[in-house]
Amino acid sequence: QVQLVESGGGLVQPGGSLRLSCVASGFTFSGYTMNWYRQAPGKERELVASIAPVVGNANYADSVKGRFTISRDNAKKVLYLQMNSLKPEDTAVYYCSVQLALRRSWGQGTQVTVST
Repeated sequence: QVQLVESGGGLVQPGGSLRLSCVASGFTFSGYTMNWYRQAPGKERELVASIAPVVGNANYADSVKGRFTISRDNAKKVLYLQMNSLKPEDTAVYYCSVQLALRRSWGQGTQVTVST
């Protein structure tokens, strides 16, 4: 059974940093592209960043390029999202996700709030 468990969210001031983690189990983590999505209140869920199974091949939404870094530890089966220079518009629930065969699996999400 696929499980994705996010952590690391919280309240941070504009300009601050957070690192999100996602612990994966139930599938061969090293064999799949992993993704971070986010959903702000009243908005659709959007793709923030993706990282291929081969470390180093990452893609980002234009809104986070240069500020966020996605990484993975295949040995520990953990996905990370380092978020720097946070802005109020980054406020959202952040989800870890993986597409396996015909089904996309999601974690429960972790809330990130950027506010004074």
